[in-house]
Order: sequence, then structure tokens, then C-alpha cells
Amino acid sequence: MIKKILLKLLWLYQKFFTLIGYGSCRYYPTCSEFARINFENNSISSAFYHTLIRILRCNQLFDGGIEYPLLDKLSIKPTILGVDSIKYWLVPNKKNRFHIIKNFSFKG
Repeated sequence: MIKKILLKLLWLYQKFFTLIGYGSCRYYPTCSEFARINFENNSISSAFYHTLIRILRCNQLFDGGIEYPLLDKLSIKPTILGVDSIKYWLVPNKKNRFHIIKNFSFKG
């Protein structure tokens, strides 16, 4: 319930407020996209923590660059495998964590 509300607020932010500062994010994916992916795939506390750290680093003191969110634990396994049916690609990282990379050909 709380996740759905937070995701809806992020959707509203991405839809209306990011037009003001379009192209000003120092990271890829943008901080709002990073937050959305985190809230979809991780616990609320973990998503808040990682999003807050990311937003605090999004300034002139840090270089920026490509930083994909990390999945804390793999819990959902897809039943239908195909390029168009997978929303995120998971790339293994150290300590049984995964980088979450958005699949742009996802149809869903």
C-alpha cells in the first residue's frame, strides 16, 4: 500500500516536475528513475536509504556517471522468459546483490 503511494508520487514527479530541470541530472539513470526502480524492487527502508544517498551525491562535488540500483535479494522469478517479457535485467554484483538495468524493449 505504501509502496504504491510512493510509486504514484514518483510518477507524478517524473511526469510534471522533471520538465523544469530536464537534462540536469549528473547520473544515469536519473535520481527519480533510480528511486522508482529501488522502490519497485527493494524494501521501503532500503529504497529510502539508497535514494537518499544518491540524491545527496547528485551535486557538483561528485563526478556523476552511470550508477544502476542494486537489488538486495532476488525473490521474484519470471515464469515466461523472453526479451519483451522481462522488465529489468539483473547483472550480478559482489555479495549476492544484483545491478538492476531497465529493459527498454519491455512490453507491459
